Amino acid sequence: MLVAVSDAYRERREDVARQAGTLVEALQRSAAVRPSAGPLTESLLGEAERGLRRQFDSEWGGFGGAPKFPPASALEFLLRRHHRTGDEETLAMVTRTLDGMAAGGMYDLLGGGFHRYSVDERWLVPHFEKMLYDNALLASAYLHGWLVTAEERYREVAEATLDYLLRELRLPDGGFASAQDADTDGVEGLTFTWTADEGVPAELLRPFEHGRSILRGALDEELKQRLLELRERRPKPLRDDKAIAAWNGLALAALAEAGHRLDRADFLLAARELAEFLLGPLSDEHGRLHRSWRAGRARNPGYLEDYADVANGLYELHVATGELRWLREANRLARLAVELFADAENGGFFLSPADGERLVARKKEFDDHPTPSGNSMLAYVLLRLGRIWGDDELERLAAGVFRLIRDTLGQAPSAFGHALCALDLYLAPPRELAVIGSPQDAIAQAALGSFDPDAVVAFGPAEEVPLLAGKDFVDGRPTLYVCERFACRAPVTEPSQLAGVS
Repeated sequence: MLVAVSDAYRERREDVARQAGTLVEALQRSAAVRPSAGPLTESLLGEAERGLRRQFDSEWGGFGGAPKFPPASALEFLLRRHHRTGDEETLAMVTRTLDGMAAGGMYDLLGGGFHRYSVDERWLVPHFEKMLYDNALLASAYLHGWLVTAEERYREVAEATLDYLLRELRLPDGGFASAQDADTDGVEGLTFTWTADEGVPAELLRPFEHGRSILRGALDEELKQRLLELRERRPKPLRDDKAIAAWNGLALAALAEAGHRLDRADFLLAARELAEFLLGPLSDEHGRLHRSWRAGRARNPGYLEDYADVANGLYELHVATGELRWLREANRLARLAVELFADAENGGFFLSPADGERLVARKKEFDDHPTPSGNSMLAYVLLRLGRIWGDDELERLAAGVFRLIRDTLGQAPSAFGHALCALDLYLAPPRELAVIGSPQDAIAQAALGSFDPDAVVAFGPAEEVPLLAGKDFVDGRPTLYVCERFACRAPVTEPSQLAGVS
């Protein structure tokens, strides 16, 4: 092949140069996605929801057939739609999928956490690798499912999934490893599967391969602990101990929100230490993110998704702790992302930074499966920060993302789950909650205790944050201000007063 290339270049140099130029032009055209001139309206969300209904597997949950990947972002969108419309059929798509995924197989009934995907339509036989990003996203989806339905099983799955992250993927420096391998000693699923003579009730065993079986069904706590103790004596799969900034940002968001909502101090401690890791070892001296870290060394400039996911995680850490540092850092990173990645001509954001390696064409990515794209996540972050800072330019930049994918949202809604969440927020009536106090105060807990995806939240006092400027304690008491584009109702200090302002 190399000889042929050499001969072609030597003997037909002009033809090769012309073909190379044509290829470069084609790549550049394909990278220049043009914005739609169509309006951004509620009808886009309804069309996407109908598309998901058509793809929905009513028996096992999820969308489409085998293999099945966990559709965390699509479920988050449907929870938002149910919040908006009250449609119980929409909620049923979510609960059927949450139930199916957690039945056992793709979900680890003993140790918590989800394997990467199911090779069948039943969520039974998984590819046994466990990814940090899947578990972070699914922990949040189950947490939100619990908030909406009060189904205790969803809370348990969310908590067990994050316990798995702390136990198996956490690194000594505060970050999280990327994945746990599928195989042990060269055998896929060896650690996670069972033989008939290991004391597992027969009704819980589902055939896998090589005489081994997968656990599925209800386990009481005593049986669960006994089997887990047995399993812990086995060799474990190897771990990919590379820490990727974007995936750690997803974990930060999940740990922070769950730590606050579930009153888990260990989750919040891990979230704070993770934030310090992201802003310390995983950042350079100028405050820019690296892409990855391993064995004490950070490598490569961060991509768009790194900035977007970490900024989102830092915002969630602010909401969970009330500490202003994290809100300021979220704002700094999001605005830095605009500077590094924005496309001023067509809107949206490039994958690589403007001062990065020179490429034939800078790409944009919009696919939210299996993780939110950098474009959809940054749009979501910019909308939230834009409403806290009163910055219409940030909202305009977010809308630029939606215009690039507007005409394809309804065609493949399962591929744009997080973009649909962000568009839903964009179209929702603005709702800003300025809390003067801490998340532990009774007024804050009452205001933030339910599933309220339209609300953006900031804790103060802090004069330099526009939403918080001029707001203080009332009679020395923690106070809530409910606002719409900075037009605020009378401040509230008692949870009993919330009904009149929500």
